[in-house]
Amino acid sequence: MSVLRFERVSYRYPVADTDALREVSLAVAPGEFCVLAGLSGSGKSTLLRSAAGLVPHFHGGTFSGTVTVGGLDTREHPPAAIGAVAGTLLQDPETQVIMSTVRAEIALALENLGHGAAAVARAVEETSLALGIGHLLDRSTGELSGGELQRVALAAALASRPPLVLLDEPTSQLDPVAGDELIWQLRRLNQESDTAVLLIEHRLERCLAAADRVIVLADGAVVCDRDPRGFLEWAAENEPSLQTPGARLFATVGLRPAPTGVKQARATLRQHGLLALAGASPSPPSTSSLRKARGRRAGRAGRWLAGGERQAQAALELRGVWHELRDGPAILRGVDLWIHPGETVVLMGRNGAGKSTLLRHAAEIMEPTRGTVRRAGRVALLLQNPGDYFLRERVGQEAPASALRTVGLGELVDRHPRDLSGGQRQRLALAIVLGGDQPAVLLALDEPTRGMDRAAKELLARWLCERAREGIAVLVATHDAEFAADFASRGVLLADGRVIADGPIEEILSGGWYFATETARILGGAQGALRPEQGAETLLTVIADREGAPTRLLVEEAGR
Repeated sequence: MSVLRFERVSYRYPVADTDALREVSLAVAPGEFCVLAGLSGSGKSTLLRSAAGLVPHFHGGTFSGTVTVGGLDTREHPPAAIGAVAGTLLQDPETQVIMSTVRAEIALALENLGHGAAAVARAVEETSLALGIGHLLDRSTGELSGGELQRVALAAALASRPPLVLLDEPTSQLDPVAGDELIWQLRRLNQESDTAVLLIEHRLERCLAAADRVIVLADGAVVCDRDPRGFLEWAAENEPSLQTPGARLFATVGLRPAPTGVKQARATLRQHGLLALAGASPSPPSTSSLRKARGRRAGRAGRWLAGGERQAQAALELRGVWHELRDGPAILRGVDLWIHPGETVVLMGRNGAGKSTLLRHAAEIMEPTRGTVRRAGRVALLLQNPGDYFLRERVGQEAPASALRTVGLGELVDRHPRDLSGGQRQRLALAIVLGGDQPAVLLALDEPTRGMDRAAKELLARWLCERAREGIAVLVATHDAEFAADFASRGVLLADGRVIADGPIEEILSGGWYFATETARILGGAQGALRPEQGAETLLTVIADREGAPTRLLVEEAGR
């Protein structure tokens, strides 16, 4: 018996020229943990919408084939009926949360299914504790951060313990700790309750170790369906942009097999006698490695500036900034921060730390209750929910053609904005914010990589660095450490509304457990290596020193 089955399913959105799904056939058994992978626009979200019954009932278009969920044919049963057997979390949790308090939101699905008051209360308590949101139960949903809202929407989907859970980027707005915890909570639910999980995730390093199976879509068709190790072998040959950072690190050095997680990667390095040599435990980057990294970033993203350095012409200056709620806690607590023209700065911290609030102060959407904020010009701000920016019926009506070309959407001008993939919607929102013009001083982005594949992230990182070379200050709030390592020269870490760390990105993201890239965690922060290419250089240098061979020859051999 399958809890989910697709039989030769094809689907085309209204007005679209090509099919979003093409002859898709697959089955998910009870208790399977499946990851759905693929590039942005490959059809992943459409497949999930089909499983939830939203395609074609909500989106319209042309549909053929059969989707069966828990024995229900989606053509014959509406999304509400499908929701009784399949808990669903889509990319925009803001649009799924409808009740005024967290407790009422989680209870709603259970009440609709006819559960008694005692059963509802128990399920709300258990689910909120499992997802770490027990302290939010009596909070207004309108006061929650993006990550908190995402966990609330997930709790509502899981509260009834459905036999199937459909999740579209459920960790996209979660901090590293909450993201890792969520994946393992899903795995525990999967193992103990026999709940099948179908999960879309672009940061595959977060979930491969928990997965039983990886299904890859390309141009709407299934092109790979293997276990995690088989998937990594396929990706290395067919779609390298889907490789995890750890797999890219191993491929560059010439090590096999590709690791599905940090534990496996460190075990392989230990077998080859490389772990202790590269750095068995977290260690700070050396002065020479920091100097080299700063030099590289100076060429990519403008002049590097220490976080405490003050200049008269700062693009953004916050002095003693507080933001206090009348009947609640302080969200910002005495923040001092200077961002200079040409800097690329990443703002990190756990959910609720104050990152989005700080960006809103930068853009004059909010005013501090104490302290001062000074700006040297216009601030272009991209908020977390791209759907808030869409007002038109066609992509081409939302933003100037030049801005659409800049973000790679020039060929989708006739599509409806809400029919785009998550990554495409994010890029469209960025085009709308830019409006065809460069911001005068500051480009502030809040979780800009939501729904983007690695190739799209790399393009965005290069684009941000180009803006920095033009003298524009770039400030990005993100939980994506890999993306931060690609573009940022400086990292600022917030906790409880305070700046607790401010320095070179190599110091902020190396040697940690959670606020760190996968390469840094695999190598224990050795030499401040954050990206797979830097980690490979570190390992090859160690091998060269041990074997007496020039690093250049080892690089060439690894390439062969």
